[in-house]
Amino acid sequence: MKKKLIVALVYDFDGTLSPGNMQEFGFIQAIGKKPMEFWQESDDIAAGQDASNILSYMKLMFDEARKAGIKLRKADFKRFGKKVELFDGVSEWFSLINSYGKERGVKVEHYINSSGLAEMIEGTPIAKEFKRIFACSFLYNKNGEAEWPGVAVDYTAKTQFLFKINKGILSIRDNKLVNESQLEENKRIPFPHMIYMGDGETDVPCMKIVKMFGGHSIAVYNPKIPHKKETARTLLRQQRVNFITPASYTKESRTYKVVCSIIDKIRIDHDLAQLAAFK
Repeated sequence: MKKKLIVALVYDFDGTLSPGNMQEFGFIQAIGKKPMEFWQESDDIAAGQDASNILSYMKLMFDEARKAGIKLRKADFKRFGKKVELFDGVSEWFSLINSYGKERGVKVEHYINSSGLAEMIEGTPIAKEFKRIFACSFLYNKNGEAEWPGVAVDYTAKTQFLFKINKGILSIRDNKLVNESQLEENKRIPFPHMIYMGDGETDVPCMKIVKMFGGHSIAVYNPKIPHKKETARTLLRQQRVNFITPASYTKESRTYKVVCSIIDKIRIDHDLAQLAAFK
């Protein structure tokens, strides 16, 4: 029986699907701070103690919420997640790409690979579109309140999730199956069938790995912020990515044209490999 051709679209979240950090769309305001103030405090904690920036922001969220009398339960995070803004066309993007893939005989799967919070992403209207959301999350006490970081995803930790997607492993906890040797033909989604989309330096290791192993990496940028385009151009110049595109996801967008063209290429390469294997 022929294996179904699956293409994985793997997205960063903040700056890629959303025009800002997710904490800036309600949470930071709820604790009575301004975004710049919150992130500066987080950076100061990390610098002062030579600590992880990710764990520092999670700790600050926890401490400031407690000071403000805000309970951090999963439902509360999801409530904040509902306020997260998305780039133009994101809400319709998934059905557009899924339909295009179906026309080409390709099953498209969508994954999040983010240093943001899984619980907040789960509150967004697009959460149902993802096969798996790999992101930071908290541990919860018996009352359902966040009490400690459970998963912290920095820019190097993000790379492990590419290998999990590659092998069809959806568990964050697993550290055994992901390291087991596996024949290339047995891997669920080979790297050449992956498309990685991110916006900045924290995505570079993932972009480079996907591109190096034959997949395609795309640097998206917010066209309203001039230096973002220059960051994307630098990544292209340094050959970290295959393409750059403004962060617009409508059917008329460059993003749609680029991704559809990559899907076409994956389809053709797959068919040619099948023909070449004929004996």
